[in-house]
Amino acid sequence: MIDLLKKSLNRLPDTMEREALLNVPNTITILRVTVIPVLFFLLLSPGQTESLVIATFFVLAALTDLLDGYLARKYEIVTVMGKYLDPIADKLIINTAMILMIPIGRISAWIVAVIIIRDFVVEGIRTIASSEGIVMQASKLGKQKTMCQIFALSALMIHYPFLGADAHAIGTVILYLALVLSVYSGFDYFMKFYREIVRK
Repeated sequence: MIDLLKKSLNRLPDTMEREALLNVPNTITILRVTVIPVLFFLLLSPGQTESLVIATFFVLAALTDLLDGYLARKYEIVTVMGKYLDPIADKLIINTAMILMIPIGRISAWIVAVIIIRDFVVEGIRTIASSEGIVMQASKLGKQKTMCQIFALSALMIHYPFLGADAHAIGTVILYLALVLSVYSGFDYFMKFYREIVRK
């Protein structure tokens, strides 16, 4: 599907190409959120096959994040709306997945609480910084945290033994790593905020 999309785009003249692509990355970002209704099937405490299907949809949604970013950069159509929508879509999907796995015992509530609180605090810091004319871009630590969350949640969704491995145990270990990165990157954001604004 991705190869077909690339071939179709390459056949467009340069000016038409830019017009056609103007909203494509943002549209992909919005469509990514449509995976959320699928995640609600986690509340049914799905069996092995159903869990694998739900995890597959989650992984595909994560891959579209790479696709819209690739298109936006390649065709130089990075927009303010895209920068705003992309992290929101990621947080909606990841936080929804974490919350829905609490009732079925696949994830601890306190871990979810810490990660979500961290996200709210960081978003608050970035909003205040923005009001002061300072743009705080997503850090490498934050991106690493997001990737760990995606791997962890994918494994926790699978839950059952998969390819000879204990998916739940692997997911739990990676989730703890994501938790450490969440707290550390949150502290890193705060220190940058302190140096740029508070100390001034």
